[in-house]
Amino acid sequence: MVMDSNNSSDNYACHTSPQISKEQFIPEHVFSYLVAGTMTVFDSNGSWDIQAGEYIIYTRNSFGRYIKSPPPGGDFKTISIFLNQEFLRGFSKEYGYVADGVVDKPTVIKLNPEPLLANFVQSVQPYLHLKRDDYNSFLSLKMSEVTLILLKQNPALKNILFDFSDPGKIDLEQFMNRNFRFNVSMERFGYLAGRSLTTFKRDFERIFHSSPGRWLLDKRLTEAHHLITEEHQKPSEVYLQVGFEDITHFSYAFKKKYGVSPSQLKKSA
Repeated sequence: MVMDSNNSSDNYACHTSPQISKEQFIPEHVFSYLVAGTMTVFDSNGSWDIQAGEYIIYTRNSFGRYIKSPPPGGDFKTISIFLNQEFLRGFSKEYGYVADGVVDKPTVIKLNPEPLLANFVQSVQPYLHLKRDDYNSFLSLKMSEVTLILLKQNPALKNILFDFSDPGKIDLEQFMNRNFRFNVSMERFGYLAGRSLTTFKRDFERIFHSSPGRWLLDKRLTEAHHLITEEHQKPSEVYLQVGFEDITHFSYAFKKKYGVSPSQLKKSA
C-alpha cells in the first residue's frame, strides 16, 4: 500500500508540524523513501535518525516509535510501500526466492542510494495523484519491481523478506522489561513473545505476580516519574514515550499513584 496524505489533494503522507506517532508496531515489511523532513525511529535497542533522500526498510513484527518533523516552512513527506506477507509468499513462488538462514532483524535497515532506487521512486510519483482505485491497480507491479531492486542491491535481504515464521517462545521477563514503553495490545505482546493470549497472561502472572494491565500501568508511571524528576522532561514529552495514548489519562493515573499531577511534580522537580 502506498501511504496517503492527510490532504486529499496530495497523495503523499505529509504534515506540517512535528508529530510523535501513536502507531508503535510494524506488522509488515515497509519500503519507504523520505521525500522531505526528518524522522527519528526508536526501538528498545536505540534509535535511527533518517534524513530526506534516504531509503529505508522497516521490518515486520517490530516495535517502533516515530518522531516526524517537517522541513522549515514545508511539509513532511514520505512515500511508503507495504510488502505484506501475502504478496511476498506469492513473489517467493513466482521468482523462487526463499530464506536459507536466520538473521538478526533490526527494526530499521538503511539502504545505499543507487540509480535503480531513485528511478523507482520517480516512477511511483505520478501514480500517487490518482484516486485510490486507480493506483491500486498498478500497485502489485510496483511492489514486485521494488522487491526485485532490493534483492539485487542486497541479496541477503531474502532471509528477512521471506522468513514467514512466527516468533518463537522467548524469555518473557526480559522481553517485557525491554518493551513495556510501547503502546500495543496484549495480543501483540503475546504474539511477539511466542505465546497465545491465554498462555501470555498465565505466564505473565506467574513471573510478575500481577496482571499485564496492572504491571504495565505501574511500570509506565514509574518510568514517567523518573523522566520528569531525573531527566527533567516535560509531561507533554513523556506520556507518549512511556506508552500512554493521551495526556488526560496519563495525568489522572499519575496523580492517583503519586498524589500530585505530572505538571505539579515538574514544577517541584
